[in-house]
Amino acid sequence: MITDGIADWVGSAPLRELVARFGGRWPGGDLAAVLAGLDEFSARHWDFRAGRERPEAREPDLDPATAAQVRAAASTLGLVRPQPPARTRYAHLVVLGGLAHACLRRVAYAAHLLSTVEVTGEVAVLGSYRPLSEAELRTLADAGVSGGETEVEALDAAVRRTFGVTVPDDDDGLDAGHPHHSWSSRTYRPDGTPPVRVLAAPSSEPERRRAHTADTQRFWAGHARLAPGEPVLLVTAPIYVPFQHCDALRTLAVPYGCEIDTVGVDPALPDVTRLPEPTLTPGRYLQEIRSAIRSMRNLHTTLAGITTGRREHPVTRTSNNRAPGRP
Repeated sequence: MITDGIADWVGSAPLRELVARFGGRWPGGDLAAVLAGLDEFSARHWDFRAGRERPEAREPDLDPATAAQVRAAASTLGLVRPQPPARTRYAHLVVLGGLAHACLRRVAYAAHLLSTVEVTGEVAVLGSYRPLSEAELRTLADAGVSGGETEVEALDAAVRRTFGVTVPDDDDGLDAGHPHHSWSSRTYRPDGTPPVRVLAAPSSEPERRRAHTADTQRFWAGHARLAPGEPVLLVTAPIYVPFQHCDALRTLAVPYGCEIDTVGVDPALPDVTRLPEPTLTPGRYLQEIRSAIRSMRNLHTTLAGITTGRREHPVTRTSNNRAPGRP
């Protein structure tokens, strides 16, 4: 059951020891209360973004012992080591967008996965109209990728380069005059692979923010017409697997009844070693442990709202050995 997986993750010894290391007391009460307490604690001690984008987060000044403990905890909690897909056949392969280097690496890894797993539906590459920073534009230029100033354009360029395509077979969308309201969908049909769709979603709260991961997953699910029981493979970076897996459980598995398997890019593969890899610091790991806590809290709240009087939806799984949902 998903709630059992959440309870195991948040109640694990490494997380308890991290809370104690940063001067906290373990919250009491049921699982909802523990998640609320951890959310509040991590907001005070592990939120280095303060509403900013990830590259703008500050790095905390940690002593060597604390930094080593953070890295060890991150490894045990499933944020470090990549795991292979659990299946050999999926209905869809979904690539989650990110910073420019992530767009390149994840699309390249998706192409690699197509040589090891069968995908009967489509490869969906999901992004947003987030403007690229100057550093990201330099990353693309250094990798020989040109064109575009937004995340979805970086993903589109990565797809064209990786799959050897130039013009989409289908090109749809809405330019609403503001990136938070606009959307786009381009589908390429490379030889020898499933169709590859590059999609940017509108924000579900356009007056407050840009589209986030959950927005893009929901928007894609409507386009793909997900069916109950369909296995979906998600690709992200290992550091984001717990948080983005739980988001996918909440936005895809619960409403559509599909199965979710979430994997991180293997940085040792030749397909991605030639692409830039970010430095993962203790501060980054603490920030994404917080992201996982918040995502699990949102998932638990969603499950609590629909499970009264009936069983929780069981069709979920993950290839990460510490993320909730593993059978």
